[in-house]
Amino acid sequence: MSTDILINATSYETRIALVENDHLVELHIQRPSEKGLVGNIYKGRVVRVLPGMQAAFVNIGLDRTGFLYVDDVYISMTELEQRLLGQEQQPCGKYNFTSSVSDNEIRRISGMNIEDLLREGQDVTVQVGKDPIGTKGARLTCHITLPCRNLVFMPLTDHIGISRKIEDETLRQTLRERIEKLRPAGTGFIVRTVAEYADMEELEADMEFLLHLWDEIQDINSSSSAPSLVYEDLDITFRSVRDLFTADVNTLVVDDKETYENLLNFIKIFAPDLQHQIVFYQEIAPLFEAHGIEIEISRVIEKKVWLRSGGYIIIETTEALTVIDVNTGRFVGKNDLEETIFKTNMEAVKEIAYQLRLRNIGGIIIIDFIDMDDELHREELFTSFKEAVKKDKSRINILKLTEFGLVQMTRKRSCENLKQLLCEPCHYCAGEGTLKSRRTICYEIFRKISRETLRHKGNTLTLKVHPRIADMLLKEEEHVTLELERNTRKLLTIIPDNNLHIEKYEISWKN
Repeated sequence: MSTDILINATSYETRIALVENDHLVELHIQRPSEKGLVGNIYKGRVVRVLPGMQAAFVNIGLDRTGFLYVDDVYISMTELEQRLLGQEQQPCGKYNFTSSVSDNEIRRISGMNIEDLLREGQDVTVQVGKDPIGTKGARLTCHITLPCRNLVFMPLTDHIGISRKIEDETLRQTLRERIEKLRPAGTGFIVRTVAEYADMEELEADMEFLLHLWDEIQDINSSSSAPSLVYEDLDITFRSVRDLFTADVNTLVVDDKETYENLLNFIKIFAPDLQHQIVFYQEIAPLFEAHGIEIEISRVIEKKVWLRSGGYIIIETTEALTVIDVNTGRFVGKNDLEETIFKTNMEAVKEIAYQLRLRNIGGIIIIDFIDMDDELHREELFTSFKEAVKKDKSRINILKLTEFGLVQMTRKRSCENLKQLLCEPCHYCAGEGTLKSRRTICYEIFRKISRETLRHKGNTLTLKVHPRIADMLLKEEEHVTLELERNTRKLLTIIPDNNLHIEKYEISWKN
């Protein structure tokens, strides 16, 4: 597979395109005015504890408070003991004081409640796990993680993890033994997929950098007052190099000279063997246009996605979930209905997996495949879908097809999807997606005039409406308009006004 990374960097926006076999598969966008927060560490202050939701709201210095769920909380043993002294009726046996977590921290176990862990006004160190989405504030966690090129450091956890994509058991055991030799007692590390070919020196260099970084974060945190930013994660350009730029990538192409030089300096430290794969783009045609990326981006916001066969899928996203509907469309097949349906569904499987990754759709997802009677076809469809989403880096859980042909799944959501990032709610319909029909508006006008005519003594009324409404009043609904004039004994003058919203109108009464 041919893989490239294209970076279009400007002062107002940076766009990162991951391209596989000349097709855009991931698009990451960062704007200075809308910079993401995931990975940032804050010293926050608890402003409200909600026992009914087993969560707390934490002020981290943003417009909206962050949301901290009980399972994402750590608390020091000393502080807990002090709190327990003031609550004699609370049995100590409900807490698990374990030495496997560093810095005298403990984890919540079954039965520990949010009110046992946090109180209003308390300072707490948190990391952003999910950006604010819609009306929701940032999702916070006390489980701090610091990623580097080969390793992810978990300073508050005594654990060693190996990426599931490293499948060789011998290699997994070797990497585990290397980390065990290097890590300080009580700390945790996850070995990333890119570390599959890393030697001992590279692992040690990453670990030394992360440990030094954690010491700096702790020093800043101890001297800061809440709420304040303690650590800001790398911007999107450096994150793309850290997380996406591997030996499997042919080239990383960037069209901004300053960004190009910064990336070269960055890669010399973390992956010097990849320097020659970074290319500065100097052609006249814009980078994304030259590679056909702009056209693919324009399709991301469309609800309907056509399949090659003539079928199509519809993608509808709400705040809580996304629904995807599969239709045969223009595809009529060759032999029988069951074969036509099966082929459409199988083609949709690949497109849906691609669209989920490209659009970064997260949360609960319901897919309505066309119903199939053949059990073997249903099983093959499910197996193919599981295989199709394997390339997706986000955590995915899929349930089997229901009797109605529905697939229920979840995809981890850490930030807004592309449509939310590139679009805003329609100022006409306020995000409803529909407007009142012209006929509905006409009949609304008729009722209002009939209702108010007795309160006005004038013989003439002027009606200002959108041109499309005026057209219907004077043509399709002309007979009703004339009847209204006769019944009210008023002369009705209709004036089209392009400046009016299609649902708005103005009625003026004259003597």
